[in-house]
Amino acid sequence: MNSEIRLLVLAFVGWALVTKVWSKPDPNHWSFHEVAERSVPDLGEKNGIDGFLLQRLKEEGLSFSKRAEPVNLLRRIFLDLTGLPPTPDEIDSFEKSWKEDASEAYNSAVERLLVSPRYGERWGQHWLDAVRFAETHGFEVNTPRPNAWPYRDYVIRAFNEDLPYDQFVFEQLAGDTVSKDAATGFLVTAAALLRGQVGKDDESIKRARQDELNEIVINTSATFLGLTVHCARCHDHKFDAISQKDYHRMQAIFGGVRYGNRPLRDDSEKREEEIRSLDMQIALVEQGLKKMGVRLPVSPLLNTESFAPILARYLRFTIRKTNGVEPCIDELEVWSSGEKSTNVALASNGVVASSSGDYQDPSKHRLEYINDGKYGNGRSWIASETQGGWVILDFGKPILINRVTWGRDRKGVYKDRLPIDYVIEVAADKGAWQEVAGSKGRLMSLDPSKLGGAQRSAVLDHQSLSEARRRLDGKKMIFGGVFQKPPPMHLLNRGDVTQPKEEVSPGIPEVFGSLKMSSATSDVDRRKGLARWIASPKNPLTARVMVNRVWHLHFGAGLVNTPSDFGGMGGKPSHPGLLDWLAVRFVKDGWSIKNLHRLILSSKAYQQSGRPNSLGMEKDANNRLLWRFQPRRLEAEAIRDSILQVSGSLDLKMGGPGFSFFEPNTNYVRVYNPKEEFGPLEWRRMIYGHRVRMEQDGVFGAFDRPDAGLICSKRTQSTTPLQSLNLFNSRFVEQQSEIFSKRLVAEAGEKVNGQIVLAFQYCFGRVPTAEEVSKGLDFVNQHGLSQFCRVLFNTNEFLFLP
Repeated sequence: MNSEIRLLVLAFVGWALVTKVWSKPDPNHWSFHEVAERSVPDLGEKNGIDGFLLQRLKEEGLSFSKRAEPVNLLRRIFLDLTGLPPTPDEIDSFEKSWKEDASEAYNSAVERLLVSPRYGERWGQHWLDAVRFAETHGFEVNTPRPNAWPYRDYVIRAFNEDLPYDQFVFEQLAGDTVSKDAATGFLVTAAALLRGQVGKDDESIKRARQDELNEIVINTSATFLGLTVHCARCHDHKFDAISQKDYHRMQAIFGGVRYGNRPLRDDSEKREEEIRSLDMQIALVEQGLKKMGVRLPVSPLLNTESFAPILARYLRFTIRKTNGVEPCIDELEVWSSGEKSTNVALASNGVVASSSGDYQDPSKHRLEYINDGKYGNGRSWIASETQGGWVILDFGKPILINRVTWGRDRKGVYKDRLPIDYVIEVAADKGAWQEVAGSKGRLMSLDPSKLGGAQRSAVLDHQSLSEARRRLDGKKMIFGGVFQKPPPMHLLNRGDVTQPKEEVSPGIPEVFGSLKMSSATSDVDRRKGLARWIASPKNPLTARVMVNRVWHLHFGAGLVNTPSDFGGMGGKPSHPGLLDWLAVRFVKDGWSIKNLHRLILSSKAYQQSGRPNSLGMEKDANNRLLWRFQPRRLEAEAIRDSILQVSGSLDLKMGGPGFSFFEPNTNYVRVYNPKEEFGPLEWRRMIYGHRVRMEQDGVFGAFDRPDAGLICSKRTQSTTPLQSLNLFNSRFVEQQSEIFSKRLVAEAGEKVNGQIVLAFQYCFGRVPTAEEVSKGLDFVNQHGLSQFCRVLFNTNEFLFLP
């Protein structure tokens, strides 16, 4: 045997040993056993967590570190639970309470944070990581998924309301059966090929369908069960007792689920209120632009014309010129003046429309569609002439109005037939027309980069508001799956759709029992049956997996260091007894995630200092035994949100369509160019940013933010030059540093000493030392206050969980 063959044989043997290819998967794997009641080691600790941890520490000759300093503890729980730092006033109040009763002060602070709406935004983001939530479809074209955001909002609400975890599980698998439509967004969070991206031949369509079903199996098994069931797609699982037949039976549970949109049953009054609010904001932005000498070009999506309140019975819209042939308007809306502005132009209110002449295409374009309350080219009016055509609305009586909105196609498909020169007139009596608005002064085109700073910011605000308004138009939808009768499902030889074998009934891996379903079981009953099994207290995995996720997020590492893999290739628990004890208590506490937080945060383990010591580093350098709290850098979202909060810019508006980190783009194959300029509408929390799959924003994506391509059960922690460059040189940080410096001057006065002290309090929660003040003075005098603020945003003390 020559040396090359010998090396190949040795390499194969080594690989075989490492991957256990000769060992049969263990059906008695530790995580497959029912969760057992565990007794807390009797070491005099009030919190059972500390009893389990201290037992292991003592075995290694270690102990807990001393308690962390009060301010560090407060910053820790603020950043951990809400992703935002405490304000100087909150710190001052906490320190006073701490002196009176430290435990009461700490516990009260924890309770306040758990009821804060900011909590759900922080912990909702962790969940969205685990399920790879994004608002684009992925793959080459990566087109937007505009109706995905209701699932994001559902997750945030679920955490804020402390929805019992078993119910949380059920609703995400079968929420449509309990009027929780947004919850089933979970089923279809992964990337998907759209029609037109798949070959028209039968085999290509079937392969794409198999990929869709596989993604649903991945999400469900990894997120809730911590299992890699999808590894049995083509053959029996190499490391877990899951057969290929088990995989296809689990896939059959979702045989009736298709990727797609369906109507979202929601509070229509709330949506109308959001629309009114956006319209008012758009009008204010346009008024501001007009004062700055800028009138935006006519948009095919939405145009707003505001004017002083005027009493009118009639309104006439006359088109003088278009960008092509006969003009088209999909909806003409007229808004009443006052706090609760409403569209008074609707035909359902008795308003009568007349015109100069109508284009002959009654299937799509009719006069009655001009004010029917529905949008899109398929419900629009077209004038019979290219120039001079008009439409008149008769309200039946004089009404006080101050605004008109209209569009060519609110759905964003068509841009032709656009009126670009028009006039709007009103009259109390027919014939006495008075011009109130029109296209006069509007630009023909607009390049924001050529505008001044204030003008550019206002234009960007207008674009974001208009996009948010467009998304709210029409019936609200959820990208939450479309459900139908499941077709027959088959075991596929080597996972190949062209080689079907025997039919399989829906079910779970045999090692866990049976759901007793047949091929005749309906889609609803399949999903409900699976949800009940996963959410059962007797399920050996569900509670273990969730408590481990929460533990991992609090301490930086789970008791099992592979949060989404509790199988044969996953990590073994560092403290098996503690894991089971937490799981049992979690279920007994009504599956309350907030109670789990309370338990963990009240432990000595969580409250200890993060400072290292020589003995601990020698015996447990990785801190698996938790002899100290593990400091770690904040995630991208927490860094960005903290900068916005400290500068005073953070917009705490919750829910609804998000803002974009990217320049507008309508190419078939999307090109996502990160924005460099951001205005107030983009100063919301980062969780509300439109999540683009496989793309990162220009600044904070470098901080290991997942790209939603794969499930992310734990984020990596890299250190790269790009992170430093982005955080120091980006326009966003430069802008917020300038805003922060103005805040310091406004609140601390003109004395630089006071500004430096306040800056430290906002950024670090403490007063600077005399040396820090002295060096800060030198720096500010030489480089300016905004540059000093920029330096503080780049310090480890600001960026790390203490």
